This record gives sequence, C-alpha cells and structure tokens, in this order.
Amino acid sequence: MVILLIIIACLLFLAAMYFYMIMPRVFGKPDTSSYRKWLYAHRGLYDNNSNAPENSLEAFRKAVEGGFGIEMDVQLSKDGIPVVFHDFTLKRICGAEGKVCDYTCQELQQFRLCGSDQRIPLFREALELVNGRVPLIVELKLATMDTSVCPAADRLLSEYRGMYCIESFHPLAVRWYRKNRREIVRGQLSDAFLKEGEYNGPVCFLLQNLLFNWIGRPDFVAYNHKYPKMFSRRFCREFYRNTAVAWTIKTPHELEAARKYFDICIFDSFVPEK
Repeated sequence: MVILLIIIACLLFLAAMYFYMIMPRVFGKPDTSSYRKWLYAHRGLYDNNSNAPENSLEAFRKAVEGGFGIEMDVQLSKDGIPVVFHDFTLKRICGAEGKVCDYTCQELQQFRLCGSDQRIPLFREALELVNGRVPLIVELKLATMDTSVCPAADRLLSEYRGMYCIESFHPLAVRWYRKNRREIVRGQLSDAFLKEGEYNGPVCFLLQNLLFNWIGRPDFVAYNHKYPKMFSRRFCREFYRNTAVAWTIKTPHELEAARKYFDICIFDSFVPEK
C-alpha cells in the first residue's frame, strides 16, 4: 500500500511538472485575434528563381501588394547590425563561404541573393518598406546563448508603428521579451525534431515537446504543420487556449487541412486565395 501511494505521488508530481513546464502565458496575455485575420508569406512572397528571392525587399514588396502578412528572419552582422537572412551560413542563398556574423553590415552588401540583383536587407530597410501596411512575424535567429539580437532588433521595433510579433526557436530569445517587453506578442517555434531525424538529443526532445515553455511563457506556439497531433502542441492549444501557428504550408490542400488544427498559417511556394 505504501509503495502504491509513493507511485501515485510520483505520478502526480510528474504530471504537475509537465503542466508547469509546457504552460504558455495565461495571465495578462495580449489579444492575438487581430493576427488571425491574415495569411503570412514565409520570407516574403518569394521565388528563388526570380528577382524576388526569399527575405528580399522585393519579396516583401510583393507580399504587401498581395495583402499578405510577412514572416521574416533577423540576425546580427559582425558589427551588431540587424539584417534579414534565414540561414546562419551564406552558402545556400549567396554562394559564399562563412557565416552572416563573420561579415560586417557593409561587407554583406557585396553578396546577392540567389543570383538576383537583390542584396541582404537591413532590418531597418524592411521595416521602412512595409511601413505598417501588413502585420509582421519576426523570427529572431540565435546560434548560441547570446541574445544580443533581441535588444538590437527591439530598438528598431520600438519605433515601428505597424503590427508585429516575435518568435524564435531559442527559448532565451522568447525569455528576453518576457522580461523586457511583456506587452509584445511572443511565440515559441518548434518542430517534431526527433521524427524529422535532422536533430537528436535531450534538448531536441524537450523543445519538441514544448518543455521549455516555462522559460519564455509564449503567447503562441508555431509548429511544423506536418505534425498537428503532437500531444504537447495540441494540449497547449486545447487546454491552455494558446494560439497555434502552422509553418510552412506549401499547397492549397495543406492549407485547408491545417485550418482544423491551427489558428494562423504561414505559407510559401504558392499564392493562396484569401
């Protein structure tokens, strides 16, 4: 009988810890309903075989003209300037060696995106182009424990008059906004890392199951749309009423299927009907 009580107590403790660790922000959370009215163009309305490649000013211009919100990626140059670029390395998009953080902002301007005449935009330039006409989802890119990109981007965003929210795969970036800019809508990015097979290990297990939510207490969880039934993701949405974001949807059929499980959808590779 004593052993049984100990087992029950342990199970209750583990359940309580699980509830605590995956809990998003539940008190004083901002209203996300205005974000749900939009579809979001992943890295802009881009085509890497055109003059509007991903995360280019031209791709952002096309998204604005098409009436779509925009998801974009922000990281720092060597001299601490926020630039818009997804990969940490330049090889795939610019055909160059090294990382974005190996070059100063001025040096990055020598590279062109996917062979087009578009260059790596400054985050400031992207904000000026959009100018509040459509909402933004700003992904903050952290390769290490250094959160310097957060205050650097926030200095520009604090002067921006348009609607925006932030998200990151790195819980420390979400935590920075929790501590310093509580009024801003913040999101935790995640994926079924172990199912995808690209990453392994305990950190990926914890992130996959949203067990870092206690660090940042996100207002939304952005998850790979291929895995809508991941338990922790569904639990956050259905039990805690946390906003659910789907990335990255590539066909009209996927978009239609995602609407059952997600509140906000990020797309690329096609132009959806609004």
